[in-house]
Amino acid sequence: MSKVLDDVLSANKAYSSDFGKKGELPLPPGRQFAILTCMDARIDPAKMAGLSEGDAHVIRNAGGRASDDAIRSLVISYKLLGTKEWFVIHHSDCGMMLFDDDVMRNLLSKSLDTASIGPKGWEDHGKGPGSQEADYLNFLTFKNLEKSVLEDVERIRRSPLVPARIPIYGFYYDVKTGRLVEVPAAMKAGKKS
Repeated sequence: MSKVLDDVLSANKAYSSDFGKKGELPLPPGRQFAILTCMDARIDPAKMAGLSEGDAHVIRNAGGRASDDAIRSLVISYKLLGTKEWFVIHHSDCGMMLFDDDVMRNLLSKSLDTASIGPKGWEDHGKGPGSQEADYLNFLTFKNLEKSVLEDVERIRRSPLVPARIPIYGFYYDVKTGRLVEVPAAMKAGKKS
């Protein structure tokens, strides 16, 4: 067994030993909101937003992007589980700003091993084979943090599956300070009507 697996199972054993009444939490989130944010390990959505188990839905992906799957989750969140407000929260120093689709496709075509970034950019040190399957993926990278928040809020707002009554808030999380920074254009685009 790996050390990581041992650590996770040990932590879960301790957590579940004092689970108490959490097993009785209802399915719908108690505070009736959802957060779409990045998978970055420096973000703890519970601490960032003052959440406890059962409070809110948290949807995470690389970049916190409004992908088809993220929108699917948000739609389920309101339609079946009653969320009434949504937050789109990207973050500073995001790794999604360090490459584009062509870079990722090139790296994956060479090998499936982990690449590294150096003075010359991304480098692949793995032994092939790689795969061309990445040619069919949009990695949803971006270069401008505030613009990406705005684009995602606008994409969600335009979805014919999202009712106009749901406000969509646009922020980014500053990984150096822990603060949420409002993106005014995204807040305007996400207003309910």
